[in-house]
Amino acid sequence: MNTIADTAYRGKWFSTMLQESLKYSLVAEKICAVDRTENMFIWNPYGSAASVTTQNISGGSQGTYSVSTYTSTVDTLTVTDEFIYAEQIYDFERVMQHGDIMQSRLDEIVAKIAIAVDKFVLNSLCEDGTGELDTPPGGFTSAANVLQIIADISGKVAGYAESYKGLYVVVENTDVSGIILAGAGAGFSVADAWLNNGMLGGLLGVDIYVVRSGTFVSDTLGSKTVTNSGHRVGGVKGVTTYAQPQNIIYEEKSVSGKTGKEIMAVAYCGFAAWYQKKTLTIDITIK
Repeated sequence: MNTIADTAYRGKWFSTMLQESLKYSLVAEKICAVDRTENMFIWNPYGSAASVTTQNISGGSQGTYSVSTYTSTVDTLTVTDEFIYAEQIYDFERVMQHGDIMQSRLDEIVAKIAIAVDKFVLNSLCEDGTGELDTPPGGFTSAANVLQIIADISGKVAGYAESYKGLYVVVENTDVSGIILAGAGAGFSVADAWLNNGMLGGLLGVDIYVVRSGTFVSDTLGSKTVTNSGHRVGGVKGVTTYAQPQNIIYEEKSVSGKTGKEIMAVAYCGFAAWYQKKTLTIDITIK
């Protein structure tokens, strides 16, 4: 058996599948700008805000002005976190299985790394966004609240040019029942579509994304400590960035004293809510 060739093809297949999973399965991919280059740092300098003076040209101060001091600040994204998994598959486990245990484990690793990256980015969004919104009592689980919450999200970011990039809200699966009932009663065309086809993914121009319960947490996730239990996130798409460098590493190692192979996979990620646009990301507190 040419194990070297098998390992090479498995590694190539794993890297491709992981990239596809990160690209198509993650909610973060839909709402953030994504940098997939090899950059471990991204710079985003910005200047101090300009304040325009309005004055009466016949009021005595016409034609005069005050000189402001310009300052610049460099906002940066640094890739500081890794998502890693390793396990030992003994040779007897591989031989005695009717299926391809190595491939099944690769499938599991892909799914778990994807979930970990998504959780990290979504919690970073919720933690770093400076927009704030408290829901009516009952949150999204009360159908009567849903349209109000979504309208409030739109109102928080209306009037900014960036809002035309599209709006979103991310909820957990426990919120879905109220959203479905709200959509089913929201006017003839919307209600008919939702009743016939199920949840369509958007209301009032706001895209709705659903993640599993327990995604928003109060915990330490790598380099970041978050306090998001009981929170959700919404706002404008594309005003934050996460970097996921392409150097996905997958290795199969022979370990002294053990049969079979040790398998290891690691991915890297960094996130930045850019200072001048933090208000366009809304931390939603469920009441």
